[in-house]
Amino acid sequence: MKLLITGGCGFIGSAVIRHLIRHTPHSVVNVDKMTYAASEDALEDAKAQARHHLVRADIADPDAMRQVFENHDPDAVMHLAAESHVDRSIDGPGTFVRTNVTGTFVLLEAARRHYGTLDKERREKFHFHHVSTDEVFGALDRGDPPFTETTAYDPRSPYSATKAASDHLVRAWYHTYGLPTLVSNTCNNYGPWQFPEKLIPLVTLNALAGKELPVYGDGSNIRDWLFVADHAEALVRVVEAGRPGETYAIGGRQPRSNLEVVKAICAHLDRRLPDGSGPRERLIRFVADRPGHDFRYEIDPSRTEAVLGWKAPHDFETGLGLTIDWYLANRPWWEGVQAAKYAGQRLGTAA
Repeated sequence: MKLLITGGCGFIGSAVIRHLIRHTPHSVVNVDKMTYAASEDALEDAKAQARHHLVRADIADPDAMRQVFENHDPDAVMHLAAESHVDRSIDGPGTFVRTNVTGTFVLLEAARRHYGTLDKERREKFHFHHVSTDEVFGALDRGDPPFTETTAYDPRSPYSATKAASDHLVRAWYHTYGLPTLVSNTCNNYGPWQFPEKLIPLVTLNALAGKELPVYGDGSNIRDWLFVADHAEALVRVVEAGRPGETYAIGGRQPRSNLEVVKAICAHLDRRLPDGSGPRERLIRFVADRPGHDFRYEIDPSRTEAVLGWKAPHDFETGLGLTIDWYLANRPWWEGVQAAKYAGQRLGTAA
């Protein structure tokens, strides 16, 4: 199978490609615009494999997407390209509308044209898998049941609103045009190669440097956490075995408050690299909450686990340890990222 993957040099996309190249016979056409959070290095050994081909292109460019489908003739699509940082969406929502909404529309139309050229056997196997987020469902209170595939949409930020819009487009192309689409929604991912504006790498690197660890509000906001390699495995199962028109909730069953996460990072670093100035929890500072900060996200992955025979192998403590150890062992990469001067970059509070 030849898979067209958008955003394959991003955090989750690169994990998917690493999994595909190492554990499946599939080939990959990797379409990535190579924006600030993309990294070819994250492909690791997959970068040099003959089964991987990188195309630098913008998913919102209709001509470029048409050429990609015509030149590479994929058997399925995994659409991961997206702007995904909530703080950035608050500062500049237009970029999120262009990439997440317009880009998805352009990709759907290119896929629909391509699908119409396939013979009966290939049409029956073709899938368009759209990868989304649990943030489209809004916020949960402490006692509410977790999100499922049937939870009503209630997005609260420009980021989640644009992802919700793209989800609706994907489902509409299934019902209106018969394009065999699937949608998956996931919780917060973490792991190697994550751009340092996100909570876990940001806190890890600040703590290593002895900098303050700013936490929004009182740190009680709760997120469900999923190790990125586990998510990659689940996504491949969705595109291989999922049913068109269906939605798959992918979660790790590992909810933690932001303050618990920050304290866990501090504890792990204190064990690995003790700080002569004292435990790193001393660096925690509570700051004013951000606008529209949803209280809790959590996914119930029961249906996906049962239908696909998948369950996240890593618990949070194990995955966090692997993640922090990776950042400790890969200082040149993240030091290079921190040194780069990206226009409009905002590396600050993330909890």
